[in-house]
Amino acid sequence: MYVSTFLSLPSYGAFLVSPIVPADPGTFSIIEKVLLAVLIMLSVVLFWLRFGVVLDKILKSRRDPSFRLTHLGKRAWDFFSEVICQSKVIRQRPLPGLAHAFVFWAFLAFALVTTNHVATGFGLDLLGSRNRSGWVSIAFSDVYFGLAGLFAVACAISIAGLFVRRFFARPTWLARPDHELSYESGVIAGLIFALMATYLASLYVGSGPWAHGLWWAHTLCLLVFLPLVPHTKHLHLVLSPFTIFFSRGSFSAIPPLEGDEDFGLVAGKDLTQLVTLQAYSCVECGRCTEHCPANNTGKILNPKEVVLGLRSYLNDLGPASEEPLLGKYNSQEAVFECTTCGACEFQCPVGIEHLPIIVGLRRGATNTGAWEDDYGGKLFNALERNSNALGMSALERDKFVQKQELPIFDGSQEYCLWLGCMGGYDPRGREIISSFVEVMRHLGATFGVLRKEKCTGDPARRLGNDLVFQQLAEANLEALQQQKVKKIVSICPHCVRTIQEDWKEFGLPPEVEHHSEFLARHRAELPQSNSNEKVVFHDPCYLGRYRNVYDEPRSIASLAGSLVEAERSRERSFCCGAGGGLAFLGEEQGERVSHNRAQQLVATGATTIGAACPFCNTMFRDALAASGDNSPRLLDIAQIAANQIKAAQPAQVAASEN
Repeated sequence: MYVSTFLSLPSYGAFLVSPIVPADPGTFSIIEKVLLAVLIMLSVVLFWLRFGVVLDKILKSRRDPSFRLTHLGKRAWDFFSEVICQSKVIRQRPLPGLAHAFVFWAFLAFALVTTNHVATGFGLDLLGSRNRSGWVSIAFSDVYFGLAGLFAVACAISIAGLFVRRFFARPTWLARPDHELSYESGVIAGLIFALMATYLASLYVGSGPWAHGLWWAHTLCLLVFLPLVPHTKHLHLVLSPFTIFFSRGSFSAIPPLEGDEDFGLVAGKDLTQLVTLQAYSCVECGRCTEHCPANNTGKILNPKEVVLGLRSYLNDLGPASEEPLLGKYNSQEAVFECTTCGACEFQCPVGIEHLPIIVGLRRGATNTGAWEDDYGGKLFNALERNSNALGMSALERDKFVQKQELPIFDGSQEYCLWLGCMGGYDPRGREIISSFVEVMRHLGATFGVLRKEKCTGDPARRLGNDLVFQQLAEANLEALQQQKVKKIVSICPHCVRTIQEDWKEFGLPPEVEHHSEFLARHRAELPQSNSNEKVVFHDPCYLGRYRNVYDEPRSIASLAGSLVEAERSRERSFCCGAGGGLAFLGEEQGERVSHNRAQQLVATGATTIGAACPFCNTMFRDALAASGDNSPRLLDIAQIAANQIKAAQPAQVAASEN
């Protein structure tokens, strides 16, 4: 058979003259066919001996009580986008992501190549690679094998680049918990490269011994590759498509507890099928580690190690074990260092939902009394006794409401202004509320505040105290229902998230939005500054990654001048360090997350830092105070809008007098 390289063909007409097909390996003896059948069976059996164990652990884990196979359209789109198109893999790490994508696409492209290759060993020619009868068969095989060749080139280059990156560049986040390299990854990379090389070589050689030898070389690589997959991180090739399709359906969705005996993730018997599936899907890429604010500031928390710790637990003890999950396999200290910023879950390319796992481990420790922390105990007592995280008397909130002459919500106003713990009790938060009230009055919006308002329960929820959270959520839902509240607006992204999503376990909450969304709708009615000042906006985690709100707060921050972006912004924003209840847990170990982020914002050269969360505001005030007198001024977007209104008033008065 005459064979030429696809790279040298000048036109499609050449396909018919110089067919692009692998070299004909010739006929196979009976002994070779028997040997091939035995090797295939051996490879499949070795694959199943390990994969069957993993599948058994997944199926024997308890069912997730909250999982529902709904929103099939969204699931199908996520599968197409994240699995087939590799969108998240490429978008969040473009160069290595594209290399990984080419390897994956090559696997898809080689599906029929591999099927036809194996069939050839038994004398079958499924794709017309040897039997050139019929124009359709010729056209299809030429195009298909030619495209497969292109993918083989891209895959070979990509896998070589990834090998160099892992074993020579060696980014720290790719290392294993023991800081050792994954040498089996090198073996897998070598096999993938050999598969591509042998296929490409088969497009160049003619029939004869060389073609026969290449066929066997390619076959042996396939048969060695298959049983290695379930023994390595490359098991994600099989599991991650299911992990992505069977997600919980929304970002950081914390599942409800099931009955009085469910305390969270305490032991192996508490691990659900989704958690076990995700634990075995981890590709150990370290994207979660790379973006974790705790890990970046010297804490012991490493989201990758949390997931791998669960995998090790399952390998050693299984999903029916009564042994605690925290201790040997995962550190209690580590899981309570999480700010619940969501960077890990957002970055994960294989659909692992870190936050439900981490919060689940916190639940197990908190609800069983295993977590003993003075600050945590003080916080829970404050929430139970005073209904606010700061532990202050409700009279202090009443005084603030009276001083600011805030109307009480009576059902006639359009909005219920939710003060929250920070807006009702914290001096910095009160300043933001006062500015936002000025803006609402300027816009003519009708609003009122609840006479009695309790904490939404966000810190209790994230720290795993379900009893306190339930009490607060139910009390608030009842108060809102009695007042017939239809719309809520809040300055706190944490309150918005908790009301909108977490309260649904106990009732249907009213419509709620963040004040950045309210202000953005009315931006045309707000005065614009002519200043040349540089303004950098810090994306709060619970507004950006949790709610996908990025442009609205920027439109308001830009009222004060021209916007500049920090190196980490939008979905890659770096946490302020307050989330997950950590704002109330005392001093951090190592570098403070807020100081690290403040330095990133100062490095932009901006004269104003725009914020849209009272927790961020409080954290950055302390951090900027430590950076010296020349630090930028820190303003919430409500304060920026209010300042522009005040600045425009003298000009309006002068214009009216003239």
